[in-house]
Amino acid sequence: MESINILWFKRDLRLTDHAPLSNALSSEHPTILLYIFEPSLLNNPHYSERHWRFVWQSLDCMNETLAHHGHQISVMQGEALECFQEIQSKYRIDTVYSHQEIGLNCTFERDRLLKGWFDTQGIAWQESQQGAVLRGLTNREDWDKNWSLIMRSPKLEPQMNSEHLHTLDSKQINHSFSPLPSWTSLSSGMQTGGSKLAWLTLHDFFNRRGKDYYRSISSPIRSRNACTRLSPYLAWGNISLREVYQELLKHWHVPGFRRSLIALSSRLHWHCHFIQKFESECEMEFRCTNTAHEALLSQSCDTDQKHLMAWKAGNTGFPLVDACMRCLHYTGYINFRMRAMLVSFLTHHMNMDWREGVTHLAQLFLDFEPGIHYAQFQMQAGVTGINTIRIYNPIKQAQEHDSEGEFVKKWVPELQQVPVPLIFEPWKMTQMEAAMYQLEQHSPYLAPIFDINERAREARERLWSWKKRPDVKSEGARVLAKHVRQTNKRATS
Repeated sequence: MESINILWFKRDLRLTDHAPLSNALSSEHPTILLYIFEPSLLNNPHYSERHWRFVWQSLDCMNETLAHHGHQISVMQGEALECFQEIQSKYRIDTVYSHQEIGLNCTFERDRLLKGWFDTQGIAWQESQQGAVLRGLTNREDWDKNWSLIMRSPKLEPQMNSEHLHTLDSKQINHSFSPLPSWTSLSSGMQTGGSKLAWLTLHDFFNRRGKDYYRSISSPIRSRNACTRLSPYLAWGNISLREVYQELLKHWHVPGFRRSLIALSSRLHWHCHFIQKFESECEMEFRCTNTAHEALLSQSCDTDQKHLMAWKAGNTGFPLVDACMRCLHYTGYINFRMRAMLVSFLTHHMNMDWREGVTHLAQLFLDFEPGIHYAQFQMQAGVTGINTIRIYNPIKQAQEHDSEGEFVKKWVPELQQVPVPLIFEPWKMTQMEAAMYQLEQHSPYLAPIFDINERAREARERLWSWKKRPDVKSEGARVLAKHVRQTNKRATS
C-alpha cells in the first residue's frame, strides 16, 4: 500500500506563505492536497451559502495554479473522520499537515476525535501556528514582541513540484463532492474568493484607494472604497496576515500614506489580538467573558421576538440601523463602526442577550472569523467588564457619518425622497410631509419600534449599575490578567 501525506486545508485557502504546505512538500512522501466539506459545518448556524460559495471560488483559484503541475485539490464531502478513514483504506497515511484551527467548539471536538484516531493508526499530525496566535497562552507578556517578530520573519514559499503531489481519483472515493449550482456563479454585490483577487485588492489599496483610509474608516459609504476590503480574504486564508503586513512595510515611506498605514497596522495587530482572546478563552462562544454578567442578563433581558425579527430584517424604523442590515444581506460587508452600532442597538437599546443575534450576523458577515466575531461581539455588548461601555446612537451616527443620507437612501429606498435632516428622524414628519415624500401610511419610519431616547436612558442606568458591582469588578480583574499585557492593565485600571 502506497504511503502518502495529506495537507488538510481549512481556513488557509492559498498556496503561498503556507507552513504546512511547505513542510508537506519537503517530506519524502507524495502529498494529497485535501479540502473537506463537512456536514457539521455546512449545517452550522454560523455559516450560510455565501461562505461556501467563497470557499469554492477559493478552491477554484488554487486549482488554476495547480493545473500547471497536473494536479488539483482533492475535495470530499463528509465528516472529517469518515473521509480520513476512507483515504486510509486505500493508502497508508504517514503524516497529516494543517494549521492550528482557532475555530468553533464543533471543530475543536472534531479535532479531538481525529487526534485519537490518528494515534491509533500511527498517523502523525503536524499542526503549524496560525499567524501570531499562540496555543496554550496563559498571559500576554511579550505577546506584542512575538507578533512583530512573526510578521517580519521571512514568508514560507512552498516549492510546487508535480512529483511531490498526488490527486485522489474522485470516481474511486465514496465521499466525492459536487458544489451546488449557486456556488459556481458570481453573486451580485458579494466579493469573490481566491488569492488572485486578494492580491489585486491589496495592490489596488496601495496604488489607488488607501490614502483616504484613516479619514474614511468610520463612514458607511466611503469605507466601502477606502478600506482595504481584505477581511474575507484574511478570514478564509486567501492571503496571510504576514503577506499583508510586509506589503504595508514596503509602502511605509510613500508620500501621503503614513497616517493610513499607522491606522491599518494597528488593525492588523488587533486581528491577532482578538483571535488570541478566543483561543485563550474559547468558552466565550457560549458564555459572557465576564461570567458575572450571566445572571444579570438572565434577570433583565427582553425577549421581544417581533423586535428581534425587525432587527434581523432591517425593518426597525431607524434608518441607519436598517440600512446597515440590508447592506449586509446583499453584500456581506459593512465597516467596523456600523457593526458595533448594530450590536449596540441589539443589546443596549433592544435589551437583548447578545446570543440572540450572534449567529445571525455571523451568517451575514462574509468575513466571519470565529475569534474576532465573538470577542468583538461581547466587547460591544458590554459583557467583558473591562472595555468602555459604548451605546451607539444611530441618529447621531447617521448625522456624523452619513451627513447627506447617501448610504441610507441607497439601502432604504423608501426614504429616497426624504431630505436632510428629516431622513435622520423621519418619524418627526407631519402627515403632509410624509405624503409629499412618498412614505406609506404604515411605514416603520413614521412609527419605529420604540422610543430610542427612553431605551438609551434605561440602557445607561442598567449597564453602569452592573459595571459598579463587586462581582463584575472581581471577574474583570481575572479577564485583565488573562488577556491584557501588564502595561495595558495599568492604563485600564
